[in-house]
Amino acid sequence: MFIPNLLSAESGSESIVRARIVVVEDEPDLRDAVAEYLDASGYDVATAESASAARTLLETQSFHLAILDIAMPGEDGLSLGRWMRSKTPIGIIYATAAGTALDRIVGLELGADDYIVKPYELREVLARVRSVLRRVPQPAEPQAAKAETTANRRSMSFGPFHANLDGRFVTGTNGTVIDLAKSEFDVLEVFLTRANRLLTRAAISEAIGFAEDPESSRAVDIRIMRLRKKIEADPANPKFLRTVRGEGYIFSLPTGEGN
Repeated sequence: MFIPNLLSAESGSESIVRARIVVVEDEPDLRDAVAEYLDASGYDVATAESASAARTLLETQSFHLAILDIAMPGEDGLSLGRWMRSKTPIGIIYATAAGTALDRIVGLELGADDYIVKPYELREVLARVRSVLRRVPQPAEPQAAKAETTANRRSMSFGPFHANLDGRFVTGTNGTVIDLAKSEFDVLEVFLTRANRLLTRAAISEAIGFAEDPESSRAVDIRIMRLRKKIEADPANPKFLRTVRGEGYIFSLPTGEGN
């Protein structure tokens, strides 16, 4: 049986860490069914019936991934996801009712990694969980410590920015850490490792683990729009992440940069 795990470095060796997931859902039967299925698939799973219960959980526990119902009484899943992302680079999958395209788009704009439409099959949940977890980092350690432990890892520079690809963070002028959502860093890494090459939306979607469909193309565009706001001096006239009309995108990296 497939046992999901993440690798973490400890004293020069690798240790296995079971991925930890929190399921936030106000429907008890659905919440329990998802939790039991993921637990049987090898994950460590916690549940919460509301946003307030989830906030309490995160005071004492860290998670790699959250599955959040959008329409919950009280605080909704979108607000909870935004709060989670302000605390940790956790992966987020939103669960939304069929036909509510606006919720899906808003969720993507807020930095969600994926969404799933109710009613859904548990096998589909598992497939999306696996896809997101392939891209999610370990729960964040303090940036100062991260900078010290990743000095010899893969890194690239572009303009005033320095990207640590293994540490999964970007610094700007004076070493200031740029606030990038995990999904935004995923896209940036695709471009940095394929600089000066034309990439179609389909190629970008495949590289970050999305299926090729209209919603995925929209998701790519949203992530690129958000990324430009953080790394471009003038997002309307980008220097790095340029659009090639009718073709896709290209990340322009002058010769000599990137090392």
